[in-house]
This record gives sequence, structure tokens and C-alpha cells, in this order.
Amino acid sequence: MGPRVKICCISSWDEACTAIDCGADALGLVSEMPSGPGIIDDLLVREIAGRVPREIETFLLTSRESGDDIAEHVLSCGTTAVQIVRQIAMSEYAKIIARLPNTRRVQVIHVEDEGAIEQVKAYEPFVHAFLLDSGRPTADIAELGGTGRTHDWQISAQIVASTHVPVFLAGGLNADNVGSAIHSVQPYGLDLCSAVRTNEQLDLQKLRIFFAAISSA
Repeated sequence: MGPRVKICCISSWDEACTAIDCGADALGLVSEMPSGPGIIDDLLVREIAGRVPREIETFLLTSRESGDDIAEHVLSCGTTAVQIVRQIAMSEYAKIIARLPNTRRVQVIHVEDEGAIEQVKAYEPFVHAFLLDSGRPTADIAELGGTGRTHDWQISAQIVASTHVPVFLAGGLNADNVGSAIHSVQPYGLDLCSAVRTNEQLDLQKLRIFFAAISSA
């Protein structure tokens, strides 16, 4: 079996259906962010999460930093997983775990340099999965995902080899480079947004081409 595929920045029920029909295993639903594509309101997140088939995971992308705030956000949206896009304090994870025992916890690591390896070691005891992305959380306007840029896959490969936690690879993936990404990094899953969109709308043809590229990798 190939890597699992998460289509992020889902902005409507029609987009959710298109992604699932093409083979998506999971959907990313983006709540309020300082920047980036695909932001929708929490009522729509809840509607989509409540309608998808049980076998499809739904990820709430949240930029909140307090464990209680994150837990409240997930409970109000009803997703099966929470994707935490900021580097939160380790002490906040105890609150999340206590309040969301059945929700998968996915920590985003923005791979800016080899410091990402140490971040993974620190968060590993608290999460079900990592997602390696190409944001710049310390920029004047924080970039927390959806950049369309790749990062150093050698660092990502080191992370995959060193952790027992499943790892999703994100950041600039497209039909031309996904085969190389799979062979280089060996990720558990792939996460993409901009490469399968035209004018910010999910593009059926681009989705089909991307899934074909995975199949032939």
C-alpha cells in the first residue's frame, strides 16, 4: 500500500466529495489562521466533519495555543483529529489528552532547519502523528501552512527514520515531485493543498493526475 493522502483546505461539501471520490483518506479543514488558504468558519467545519463517511479522517487545523482552547475548538467542530499548527507548550498537551481521549493529535513541525529533529523528539510522547510542513511561524505574519514550498527532505527523512510516530509530509508536493518525495522520505502520509487547485478551487483533473503519480511511484 502507498502512503495515505490528506487533501487539505477543503472549503465546501462538494470539495469534500470530490477529494473522497478521487481517493483521499483524510480531509483538512482550516479554521482561523493568521495567513494561508482555505480558511472556513467553524460551522462549516462541523457540517463537513459530520457528513463524511466514518472511514475518512477529518482534521481540524487550529492555531490556538491553550490546551483548553484547543479542546473546546475540537469539541465544537466534531472532527476526528486535531492538527496543531503552532509549537505549543508541552504542559498544554496534558489538558488536550484529558479532554479529548479519542481524538487523534497531530503536531505540525515546520522544517526550517535541523532544529526540527529536536522538536519531534520533544513532542513524540504526546502525539499520534507528525506533519512536516514548510511554514515560517516566526515571520512577521506567521506562516503556519499552505505555503506551496518544499523544505529540506533530507531532514524529513531523518525524522521519519528516527521516530516511531507516523509522519505526514507536506509543503510543495505536486504530481512531478511526489514520486521523489515518497522514495526520499518514506512518509506514512502525504498532505497537499495548492497543487490540486486552480484559482483556489479544487481541480478534479489535477487530483486525478496527482493520484496517478502516487500509484506509479
